[in-house]
Amino acid sequence: MGGPGDPKPIPAAVGRQYTAAMPIGAELKVDGGVFASRWLGDWRDGLHPKIVASAAFLFFACLAPAIAFGGLMSDLTGGQIGAVEMIVATAGCGVAYALLAGQPLTVLGGTGPLLIFTGVLYDLCVRLGLPFLTTYAWVGLWTALLSVLLSLFGAARLIKLFTRFTDETFGALISLIFIVQALADLLANFSDPSVSDSGALFAVLLALGTLTVAMATRALRQSRYLREWPRQFLADFGPAIAVVTMVLARRLLMEVEVNTLGMPAKFATTNGRPWTVDLFLGPAWLPFAAIAPALLVTVLLYMDQNITARLINSPEHRLTKGTSYDWDFALVGVLIAACSMFGLPWLVAATVRSLNHVRSLTTTEVDDAGETRIVSTRENRLSALLIHLLIAGALLLTGPLAEVPMAVLLGLFLYMGVASTVGNQLFERMQLWVLDPKRYPSTHYLRAVPTTQVHLYTFVQSLCLAALWVVKASVAAILFPLLLAGLVLVRRLLPRLFKPAYVEVLDQEEVPADVQERLAE
Repeated sequence: MGGPGDPKPIPAAVGRQYTAAMPIGAELKVDGGVFASRWLGDWRDGLHPKIVASAAFLFFACLAPAIAFGGLMSDLTGGQIGAVEMIVATAGCGVAYALLAGQPLTVLGGTGPLLIFTGVLYDLCVRLGLPFLTTYAWVGLWTALLSVLLSLFGAARLIKLFTRFTDETFGALISLIFIVQALADLLANFSDPSVSDSGALFAVLLALGTLTVAMATRALRQSRYLREWPRQFLADFGPAIAVVTMVLARRLLMEVEVNTLGMPAKFATTNGRPWTVDLFLGPAWLPFAAIAPALLVTVLLYMDQNITARLINSPEHRLTKGTSYDWDFALVGVLIAACSMFGLPWLVAATVRSLNHVRSLTTTEVDDAGETRIVSTRENRLSALLIHLLIAGALLLTGPLAEVPMAVLLGLFLYMGVASTVGNQLFERMQLWVLDPKRYPSTHYLRAVPTTQVHLYTFVQSLCLAALWVVKASVAAILFPLLLAGLVLVRRLLPRLFKPAYVEVLDQEEVPADVQERLAE
């Protein structure tokens, strides 16, 4: 029992909680009704203008990183997997996921850790004289089998070990990666001898213009001007409007050269190899040895997929159709098996793209305190399907898309990174370090927890974020999933540094209604 000055115990957050004993597929039945009924309902719910706006935004938001990751992967794999393969995988896996996933709001994509692992595997194959694509395929097939087995045995029950502490730290890392990488790419233009000073400066203006227009249209939701429907329309289509506006601005200064979207010139594998992979090259022991690296890939996929799913399922998004952790992880495993057979890159839930997909489908309102909150999210399959059909069609529109300035897409990355920080309590608490204490916001945790304890908690979480960043950028990046899993252990140890009641308040999934009323008294 705490002393008289301690906060009262806070009950568990109201909202959907994952049931540990829930077997594969049962999440859909318990939380969202029979899968077939929900599946049909998802298509009906997709008949709304928001879906068009979401697809227009996420098309560029998914195509650009696919090309960028594909180019990096080509460099890391000697051209055996490149941009064409990444676009094909993104389109094909995205369509399959939109049709079959239990919760299709998740967007699959290439991730930094998977990219690094593929590069390490290629280097290992070169040193050992092993055929890379055959080795890659066997690692992928073992990974797929392990993923499906984990799902069949209900491995998603371990999701209950994850809390807001883990989710926010991981989400903050991914948001920072988008922001920092976009800024780094813009600054790199100034040291690139093939880019003129005027071209580098113009690229910065295009990127900042894209960010500004997207943020300004987003802010129209809370504006006092215009009626509600045009405000909502402009806010929904804001990112697409920003891209079109800056592409037109570039057309006004064609004499200034800027880097453009590097679309593949033709539909063929990067180095001209066959699309299918021969599984029987290399020594006889190779298929069995591949299980060792597959174990690490499986851990990485499990963490990436399920933490992203937890962020999507945050109570603040007001989702109502239930969760689908095990089924969707099994589906990712099946898709990885298919990609491995064709020498395509492995894809998993992409955090920033998934969060922006969800938030592009939300309806918000401003409460009496002037705070914006989500009142509903249009859960559907059509937006995800349209996004990935457009990406597939991009292979037929290489000419027009090749004229889109890369700086405009970097501005879109900046917007996605900034937008995904909204609602991340870690960033909110970091701001307290530089704010005047007299102007602190009236949040539940500042009312229930001493300010010094809030700062210390934020400092510990920031150290975890820094550790993830250092490992991600080091030669030890292949161990990233293990460090990510270590966040669960750190969270378990926090009650030894803070009063358990304080940790409970700071790590709440959502502030329960009765707590909100009590804190407002």
